[in-house]
Amino acid sequence: MVIDRIALILAVIGGINWGSVGLFKFDLVAWLFGGQTSMLSRVIYTLVGIAALWCISLLFRARDEADEEA
Repeated sequence: MVIDRIALILAVIGGINWGSVGLFKFDLVAWLFGGQTSMLSRVIYTLVGIAALWCISLLFRARDEADEEA
């Protein structure tokens, strides 16, 4: 499904951002979009969080369903 791929891409972006925060104390999203409190950054953080929640559903889907859609 397209939404699964979008969610995975956003979750990966979030993971990369958290990795950069953990390793380098550098928030890439905040740097690109005007700080942690800017509206655009908050929207991106929210979308990444929703995507991560969506990805939880991928853990519980039957493997056969994923193969049929591909």
